Amino acid sequence: MHPTYLTTHDNRSHELIIQKSRFISHFKHTPSEAEAQDFILEIKKRHASANHNCSAYVIGENHDLQKANDDGEPSGTAGVPMLEVLKKRNVRNTTVVVTRYFGGIKLGAGGLIRAYGRSVSDGLDSVGMIQRLLVHEITISFDYGWQGKMENELRNSSFQIKTFEYAENVQVTLYVEPSDLPTFKEWIINLTNAQAQIKEGTMTYLDLDYST
Repeated sequence: MHPTYLTTHDNRSHELIIQKSRFISHFKHTPSEAEAQDFILEIKKRHASANHNCSAYVIGENHDLQKANDDGEPSGTAGVPMLEVLKKRNVRNTTVVVTRYFGGIKLGAGGLIRAYGRSVSDGLDSVGMIQRLLVHEITISFDYGWQGKMENELRNSSFQIKTFEYAENVQVTLYVEPSDLPTFKEWIINLTNAQAQIKEGTMTYLDLDYST
């Protein structure tokens, strides 16, 4: 699992008008090729009356799987420039479909390449990207005598808290990056004089808003 990567928000779109043609870019986070293909089919059904539904996707930690489809546009004028933008923005596990409703003015090969590339680039700027960060889900348990101190320390730390639970003791679930785990454990042990229980849960991805 990659420690961190960029992708896009799900099911968001952005529209451009270029020489009277409508270019609508649709984005989705797709961890597998099956999900990418399902999303492309979904957009094609939704915009069945469009002239073209061109697509591109990159999947895998190192852009291992890359596909582009011109869907009837001249070869190399749609899918490839769309794919190049995804790669340039360094996004992973991302699929984009650009729907075109022809407006009556032909753009030529160069114009199409610029239009489809711009649709993806402007679309990513508009819908926004997210950084997926691989983290451990950690649960800390401690007696109520430590509640005030621990809540203050944890809330003022850089670690993202998932939940506080109050039962027989206090349980806090939060996220810790793998590289920070040894330091985190030592910090908790020192804060509680080794009176807290630390349980490592599953590893998961935490989604954070990303700004260029």
